[in-house]
Amino acid sequence: MQTNMIPQPRDEDGAAETGTPATATAATLPATAEAISLPDLVRRLGRRCVVLVGMPGAGKSSVGRRLAKRLGLNFVDADEEIERAACMSIPEIFARRGEAEFREGEKRVVARLLQAGPCVLATGGGAFMNAETRAAVAAGGVSVWLRADLHTLLRRVKKRTDRPLLAQGDPAQKLATLLRQRGDTYALADVIVDSRDVMHETVVDEVVAAVHRHLTAFPEGRPPMPAEPAPAPLPYGEVTRSTVHVDVAGRPYDIYIGPGLLAEAGTHITALRKGARVAIVTDENVVAAGHLKTVEDALDAAGIEHTAIVVAPGEKTKCWAGLQQVVEGLIAARIERRDLVLALGGGVVGDLAGFSASVLRRGVDVVQAPTTLLSQVDSSVGGKTGINSPQGKNLVGAFHQPVLVLADTAALDTLPPREVRAGYAEVVKYGLLGDKALFDTLERDWRGVLAGGPERITAVAASCMAKAAIVARDEKETGDRALLNLGHTFGHALEAGAGYSDRLLHGEGVAIGMALAFAFSAKLGLCPGQDVTRVIRHLEATGLPTRISDVPGDLPDTDGLMTLIAQDKKVSRGALTFILVRGIGEALVAKDVDPEAVRAFLAEMR
Repeated sequence: MQTNMIPQPRDEDGAAETGTPATATAATLPATAEAISLPDLVRRLGRRCVVLVGMPGAGKSSVGRRLAKRLGLNFVDADEEIERAACMSIPEIFARRGEAEFREGEKRVVARLLQAGPCVLATGGGAFMNAETRAAVAAGGVSVWLRADLHTLLRRVKKRTDRPLLAQGDPAQKLATLLRQRGDTYALADVIVDSRDVMHETVVDEVVAAVHRHLTAFPEGRPPMPAEPAPAPLPYGEVTRSTVHVDVAGRPYDIYIGPGLLAEAGTHITALRKGARVAIVTDENVVAAGHLKTVEDALDAAGIEHTAIVVAPGEKTKCWAGLQQVVEGLIAARIERRDLVLALGGGVVGDLAGFSASVLRRGVDVVQAPTTLLSQVDSSVGGKTGINSPQGKNLVGAFHQPVLVLADTAALDTLPPREVRAGYAEVVKYGLLGDKALFDTLERDWRGVLAGGPERITAVAASCMAKAAIVARDEKETGDRALLNLGHTFGHALEAGAGYSDRLLHGEGVAIGMALAFAFSAKLGLCPGQDVTRVIRHLEATGLPTRISDVPGDLPDTDGLMTLIAQDKKVSRGALTFILVRGIGEALVAKDVDPEAVRAFLAEMR
């Protein structure tokens, strides 16, 4: 029999604070709660902590505070400890450092808190997903999954703005996806208690009773679970994975970042579209590096029918003839609309394969598997595809978002150092256009990024998060997506002037272009000179070019470069548009830039 009461005030998680809830009955309260000796329960805990895990909105903080007060223990919120250690909020950490770095910090903080002695510890929603953290919790605590259904979670979090994984797009869709991904892992907790719309004290009663039963059954802790098979050796001492969600309206997709993803291609494609055939578009360099065989073996293991189209490497392949070769190859392979094109390679392959997929049968989905640093942090994300014209770069193309990106950071270990440095220029770009803190970090950690340390995965994740946020706001570059072209107007003109040859790689052109954009901004009185010096010194320290004269061989004269700049995609009715800066981390779109000012500047910089 239900007791109807006036609705009670609710706290931030949506549960009633006082009074008897409308749906509560005597049967919902644990019969043994009042009989439990709290001092005895605390004694049984010893040095262990009660660790609350679960989804955002499950009530871990609200229930945790009350539980700690009930038990006479300290309450600790792991997210608050992370923010205190980083001197910034969780959303700021995600935005500036990326999810990979946040998860590493989270793992260290939870381990430290568990070692500090008995307490009630509320963890972030993703903390329990980490196998090392679960092992630490099993050794030093009793884990409690506060389980809540999707409707309850959505109602509780819909007004919150401090949850980075739910900050953009449809919260219901994101919560449903996270709940599917995490539910089986949360179920590994020692104790499961349903978090629902009842008084928090009721949930606390149930946690107390459940923890007591667990401690009675396992006074020395739960027996260890059978050890999982050791993973195959990977290039890094510690495997780190990160996922970045690109929230394009109607076509959201994920970017998976970390080593070993190419060897898992079959698993990810089966999960994405079971039964689809796959056409791999790649180039001769990728074949030579062994990446094509890795992907083909993975597809074979998953029983996926596949074919490969191999093109010549280099920017010159992004042309009408290259487009025809790939499209005709896809038709010959009988790739249909329910099938997939897999772009395996750098930016050239990604652009060419993506554009080919966009026009084949009026649109076939593409999976991007970037194998260069530049393509992992830039060209594989955001849906820009296309080919070059003799009159300018990327003048023919389409917006065609991928359905998945597999950024295998171990593939970068096969690249020549020059290719890695060229890709690093695009990483620097994200710091210069809108994230000074990222640039500060790169000044400190650039050696690790170039050498393949854990800093590299963090840099890739931070770059992808920065681009994903901009693409979600402005998919087709009608607004601030243009900021992503910092350095590209000058850089593309130099690439075209060098004949799209190995004389100047794209990232090298961007590096020179960014140095010129900062210098031109200073000449116009927008940017302080010390920022120009700082940017150029950093680029040069990493081995990147910063001057027009750094390009080997002949280039067009100033008039010739101006002609190429006039073909830039951002030109509107003949008016020049540049991405300029007010300083490091403060880019702006400058329209109607005086051509004569640009001409005089280029003549001075030759």
